[in-house]
Amino acid sequence: METTCSTTTYSNPVIPGFYPDPSICRVEDDYYLVTSSFAYFPGVPIFHSKDLVNWRQIGHCLTTEQQLPLGNTWISGGIFAPTIRYHDGWFYMVTTNVSGVGNFYVRSQQPEGPWSEMITVAQGGIDPSLLFDEDGSVYFQSTYSGNEGYGIYQCEIDISTGQMLTESRMIWMGTGGAHPEAPHLYKINGLYYLLIAEGGTEYGHMVTIARSDAPYGPYEPCPHNPILTHRSRNSSIHATGHADLVQAHDGSWWAVFLGIRPVSYPYRHHLGRETFLAPVSWTADGWPIIGNGGSVESVMDAPQLTEVRWPSNSTREDFDDSTLGFDWVFLRNPDPLSWSLSESPGNLVLRGNKTSLDDSGTPAFVGRRLRHWSSNISALLNFEPQHEGEEAGLTVFMNNSYHYDLAVKRQEGRKVVVFRRTVGSLRAEITLECSEGPVILKVEAQSEWFHFKIQQDSSHVLELGSGETHLLSTEVAGGFTGVVIAMYAVCETGQGSPASFDWFEYEPLNG
Repeated sequence: METTCSTTTYSNPVIPGFYPDPSICRVEDDYYLVTSSFAYFPGVPIFHSKDLVNWRQIGHCLTTEQQLPLGNTWISGGIFAPTIRYHDGWFYMVTTNVSGVGNFYVRSQQPEGPWSEMITVAQGGIDPSLLFDEDGSVYFQSTYSGNEGYGIYQCEIDISTGQMLTESRMIWMGTGGAHPEAPHLYKINGLYYLLIAEGGTEYGHMVTIARSDAPYGPYEPCPHNPILTHRSRNSSIHATGHADLVQAHDGSWWAVFLGIRPVSYPYRHHLGRETFLAPVSWTADGWPIIGNGGSVESVMDAPQLTEVRWPSNSTREDFDDSTLGFDWVFLRNPDPLSWSLSESPGNLVLRGNKTSLDDSGTPAFVGRRLRHWSSNISALLNFEPQHEGEEAGLTVFMNNSYHYDLAVKRQEGRKVVVFRRTVGSLRAEITLECSEGPVILKVEAQSEWFHFKIQQDSSHVLELGSGETHLLSTEVAGGFTGVVIAMYAVCETGQGSPASFDWFEYEPLNG
């Protein structure tokens, strides 16, 4: 059920946490948005909104290994920069698997799916997009380093097969910023507007635009470029870019785009690149400007649309359903023997394999994005490890080389609790004797620290240690993702003992 009310302002980001590279489309008074997912599975989360501010996830576009083979993909490999478009009764989601087939799209008549098998497009590059023109032509754009240099290339395709009908041609190299990418082509009032990102998805990120009276150009750059950037700004929001435009059903224009919220100086962010919203105004000479003259705020005037808020997700997951909710993801394609909701009803059971959190295979790993600077996270674990080195617990995970783990483990024939910090080539562990029976594992997330605690009875909580958030930041750990909190299990000898998670709780506090 949805609740309807009205408000005058909204808060950015509208989708917090690791949901980067947003793309949006409108179908009458409904809005649909997709984001990148990299090496996590299922791929390409899809959200629905009625008012552009309040979003709820309704599924994923890529839900099978045939659609999304990830193999031993690097954490920041896999799925880059999807685009969603709607045409003639069909939704199209086009993206790149940089670790697999390259550019492809899937389609569905229902945004929640199921989506088709992938249809590949031979044009190379990343960040693909589509424009359905009035004459029936379908134009395919991507960022590519081709015969004419590095920039935005375009061809026409047969939308039923993905076959290229023309050769790829460079249509714009941008304004001179690094990494011209993330193209979206629109036809507005008879003109073709080409929106791109420049500067790289870092602190120099920006959005620029050009236009032409023909789809292949020549393209005239906007005299007001960049039309969005926070480079060198004194702001809580940085690295704004990778935008997509939509005209709302009341005629107003809006942009969704990515940004980051560093928590300290020097700037470092660990939540990942998030989805932001801003109004779009049009100049007298017909150019769009995003936000307040090219910048945005944490609190902005809301769209003049009827606000529709979806019921809030419960902070507690009891694993009573036969399927996992949309918040949950696996690291790469999961081994079906590594997890179960039916083995012990009302529990999530993980069975570890030889793949650890440091490896690039398919560990027993079920997680969700960290979406707030401050939150309380806990899980009740029943686990009696039988094999030496076998462990199960919670991980605060950025990538294979940067993660903090709180787990129950069998070590030298004893059951222990271990708190481990893995920061590049450095590793530190603290171990503590653990009695038989269930253990509550606790992570208290703050803007600059994670605190790790255990509880084995109703009153006594013991803190084992802490770790700085900035050591799991993009600026330190690298890559394109954000922190994921996951339940995991590992068994060095093969299939492990059952690690039964009775419940998992994620309680946001602020931010």
